[in-house]
Amino acid sequence: MKHGRLGFFKLKYLTLMAAAAVLLVACGIVEAKNLREPASLERLASSIRERKAHMLGYPVNHDIQLGDFYRWYIDSGVYSAMVNNAGDPFHSEEDYPNTLDFEREVIEFFGPLYGFDKDNLWGIVTFSGTDGNDHGIYFGSKYLEKKTQQKPIVYVSDAAHYSNMRLADLQNLELRLVPADVHGCMIPEELEKVLVPGRPALMVYAMGTTFKGGVDNQEALNAVLEKHSPIAVYRHVDAALFGGYLPYTKYRDAVNRRVQPFDSIAISGHKFFGMDEPAGFFLTTKEVMENQNPYQVTYLNGSMPMINCSRSAAAPLKLWWLIHHVGEKGFVEQAEQILENAVWLKAKLDAKGWPAWLEQPLSNTVYFKRPPREVVAKYALAPDYDERLGGDLSHIVVMQHITRETLQGFIDDLPAAK
Repeated sequence: MKHGRLGFFKLKYLTLMAAAAVLLVACGIVEAKNLREPASLERLASSIRERKAHMLGYPVNHDIQLGDFYRWYIDSGVYSAMVNNAGDPFHSEEDYPNTLDFEREVIEFFGPLYGFDKDNLWGIVTFSGTDGNDHGIYFGSKYLEKKTQQKPIVYVSDAAHYSNMRLADLQNLELRLVPADVHGCMIPEELEKVLVPGRPALMVYAMGTTFKGGVDNQEALNAVLEKHSPIAVYRHVDAALFGGYLPYTKYRDAVNRRVQPFDSIAISGHKFFGMDEPAGFFLTTKEVMENQNPYQVTYLNGSMPMINCSRSAAAPLKLWWLIHHVGEKGFVEQAEQILENAVWLKAKLDAKGWPAWLEQPLSNTVYFKRPPREVVAKYALAPDYDERLGGDLSHIVVMQHITRETLQGFIDDLPAAK
């Protein structure tokens, strides 16, 4: 105990010294020898500009179309104010500067694309896909607890995004990982083996797994649930990337809750839509929202069901801007482009004799035998491993900034297939 107390005071002392050092630098009393020189910012910018065309391994759209937004942001003077969306966008009576009305417009624009009725819709703009999944699992858990007075079991495939596993742990929920097939899709027969009918089921369906682009077969999985009839079911869809572009394709029914009866969905904004920072949106029904812990907050004039208090006020504006300036026609063209280029890349790899796979027709993710290290580094390829497919793998997530010329360069850099 004595040593613990000494350690506490030592840590407190070091923290105070660090704070004092920062204050002295800020006041110009001492020289900031350890701070970077201003020129390092330009070196950073140059590096980002040079590398983005060859960023092939991660699901990020580097074709950012927010230049005019930032010109407005500076010219209007909004950049000089602290703007905070600390409130419910569907009950925005706050007097402080916010963009809650724009946030609500964004949610009301996207809601119908995923089969939500505007009069039975609630949602927020999130910090990321993980934030959206956090809300999906939290809202689902509280909804099921209120309906059944039991905590649910979370079921998710072992190929789904790791955030779902982490969030179940964070929320102290029992988690059952369901094995996925070789292409990353939850196996219905494996769900049947681990399902506990006497407990509510919180299903997390993957609409495009992180590495292989696997799409869980909701119809087959729902058939398992109907057969064994858990006392209650909540379905959340993790559609971070695929959920962005699928509504703009002929495969839109895959994310339409009128066809696939899910209760909530999380989409990323920095993947398909071209945000320049992590963001996204979470959609659910009013019924689900109204079955949450109310948490009445007097200084915000109402109930605050969301997890976050302060939220970005800029992210809703950027999404609103992209909706109006890229528009449906632009999103349709982009969705067609990435799916066509993914098929083109797969055909080129086949012609070269390089082992590759593509979960057509919904996926823009081509995965293949991992190339030599220098090729992986040049194109920022993500790694994975699957003995069923020969061991070391990499993938390319074909996004808007990736041209066929760049993809051909990648093909040309591959060694001759053995």
